[in-house]
Amino acid sequence: MTPQLMQAIKLLQLSSLDLSAYVEAELEQNPLLERASDGEDVVAAEEAPEPEGDAAESDEIRAGDWLHEDLETSRAALEQRLDTDLENVFPSEPAEPGERRTGDFPAPSEWAGVGHGGRDGEDYNLEAFVAADVSLAEHLSAQLALAVADPVQRLIGAHLIELVDEAGYITEDLGAVAEKLGTSRESVEAVLAVLQTFEPSGVCARNLAECLAIQLRERDRFDPAMQTLVANLDLLARRDFAALRKLCGVDEEDLRDMIAEIKRLNPKPGLAFGAAVVQPVVPDVLVRQGPDGGWLVELNPDTLPKVLLNQSYYAKVSQAVRSGEEKSYLAERLQSATWLVRALDQRARTILKVASEIVRQQDGFFTHGVEHLRPLNLRTVAEAIGMHESTVSRVTANKFMATNRGIFELKYFFTSAIASANGGEAHSAEAVRHRIRQLIEAETPDNVLSDDTIVERLRAAGIDIARRTVAKYREAMRIPSSVQRRREKQAAIGLRA
Repeated sequence: MTPQLMQAIKLLQLSSLDLSAYVEAELEQNPLLERASDGEDVVAAEEAPEPEGDAAESDEIRAGDWLHEDLETSRAALEQRLDTDLENVFPSEPAEPGERRTGDFPAPSEWAGVGHGGRDGEDYNLEAFVAADVSLAEHLSAQLALAVADPVQRLIGAHLIELVDEAGYITEDLGAVAEKLGTSRESVEAVLAVLQTFEPSGVCARNLAECLAIQLRERDRFDPAMQTLVANLDLLARRDFAALRKLCGVDEEDLRDMIAEIKRLNPKPGLAFGAAVVQPVVPDVLVRQGPDGGWLVELNPDTLPKVLLNQSYYAKVSQAVRSGEEKSYLAERLQSATWLVRALDQRARTILKVASEIVRQQDGFFTHGVEHLRPLNLRTVAEAIGMHESTVSRVTANKFMATNRGIFELKYFFTSAIASANGGEAHSAEAVRHRIRQLIEAETPDNVLSDDTIVERLRAAGIDIARRTVAKYREAMRIPSSVQRRREKQAAIGLRA
């Protein structure tokens, strides 16, 4: 395991923004690298000039021989699971005096000058101790990961979060969202109901009245009189208090208290996060339908850093170097530049290979919608393309795919499987959850389905599933038990009567 191989493996899991920052840093410190202009081909590693003189015999040059092998074939290295190996984070071997390794803790002597006033020296930076601002989308996404276990609902929720404006509202038509995702409006509304329980209170509302209603429900103040007041905000804006007292059935003092309660609410809950810089999601992979009805997969050229090895500059400088130190530095810079060009090319090829297989496996999703996600795991993709599972795992981290149904993270397309009752093709766990939700939504007050009945109906449809699994899926979707649903439906009938 050379340091370059370790770094190349880590390059796979970098997002496009992190990769751009890394490449920019390399461009600044390596004089042999330059940014390729549009339409200019990047110099292939095989075309890189060979070093001359003593530099050609250096161990640093020979240490780069691993570049001649594909990254995914280095199984022994990948199986070490670098991301979970603590020794790769905290080196066991002590550094030489005065030497610092990336990721090391500061030496005890470095803290000697730190008192209650902070570190001595001119390099003290107070901003390094300030937490970065969290955007509203990040805040909601973190809550989504904890509140929703169903990947299909997470996918819907992630799409809805992208539609939230800076004030915290969703103004997009839910019918259009459902059509784009290939699911029912009821499914989108169910996920939206979960998002509306997130903090800040009132977020993800579709209008002002709904925003206020959410906050009032959380305060247990959404009684019938308050419901009427919220439903007639236009009268409140016109200060038509007489009409409001009549509609709400309250006296002047009660109406005054209700209005005071409304004024204590936040009509734009999302503005608390307005100061954060929102970074738009730039897809790494573009998927579009081809003329033959299939799907065309290509890398987004905007996310691919283009660097090349400046051969003419290397040839000029190599003739002028004289000392051994200069030759060693030039050889090291040549090796680093050659490695980066190859590593970026390998990374792009690997991402395209993995994304293409995902599209092939999940073509039902692209054609028909989220309900047609197939069971898929890392091993299936890895075996299909001849790579290691850990490589596929790194490729799918922090990478996004632009599709006809929106932009999704690659990891969303990996779902668990439910066996078929008749021995046929397995069913996606997300599709099974959706089927359970459909059965429950279609039930009537006098025919509420128990978990056992749902199991029987699913098995009749060819889905082999246990009762405890149905209960687990139902609870994950926040659907109450059959007894509670029956009570709620009967109470609703009584109210209408």
